[in-house]
Amino acid sequence: MMKAFDTHIHLDLLSDLDAQLDRARKAGVSGWLIPGVEPEGWSRLLSISEQYADVYVAPGLHPQAAEQFRAEDLIRLRKLMNNPRVIAVGEVGIDTQIDVSLQAQEDLFIQMIGLAREAGKPLLIHARRSSGRILELLQKEKAEQVGGIFHAFSGTLETAQRILDLGFALGIGGVVTWPTAKRLPVVVKNVPADALVVETDAPYMTPAPYQGQENRPALLAEVIKKIAELREWSTQTATRVTTENARRVLNFSE
Repeated sequence: MMKAFDTHIHLDLLSDLDAQLDRARKAGVSGWLIPGVEPEGWSRLLSISEQYADVYVAPGLHPQAAEQFRAEDLIRLRKLMNNPRVIAVGEVGIDTQIDVSLQAQEDLFIQMIGLAREAGKPLLIHARRSSGRILELLQKEKAEQVGGIFHAFSGTLETAQRILDLGFALGIGGVVTWPTAKRLPVVVKNVPADALVVETDAPYMTPAPYQGQENRPALLAEVIKKIAELREWSTQTATRVTTENARRVLNFSE
């Protein structure tokens, strides 16, 4: 039976990984993608991926690191793109809610899109109150050539359609299970099935009914369950569809 693939999880921030991943496998999850945030953490990501055969890496620079970006970082990233465990560039994008120059964020994002195109790797997009500008830059920089995933998507159906038109998928996480979520369930019910991939973003974005606790890998099952409910699928179908989508978008095979 096919198992779920978590397209965005910060395993480097979790403790007791052996036990956590074992519990996740028993819950029907087998495969994880760790995004990068800043250069200091890239070695740790690769170390984890070498320890677990079903863990992959997406090194990149989060917008919060934009003002510290150096030319040497790009040189190092280019080398990392040759590592077989590296299957994407992430997490990259624009965040208007942090105290970092928007110009620095945009300049870095353009560099990351260029790197992804050069390496032929998809992008993991961090978009916080910035989807419109991100879509403009993705289109201008021809990011549809590599595609990728809009991490932690929670926008409108209209925004979702613009993302899909560029060849990107929607990363659906714990927010879809929250009682307060209004727009995201509508999106999940109405977009084409091939638009959906799943993620935990652990240790963040804990799904209901576990809010208030640290998110963990096994709780991807709650996201799968909610998608199945919204789409009127079995959990097996939701798992199969989202995992096949992840493999296609991220261009890997386990």
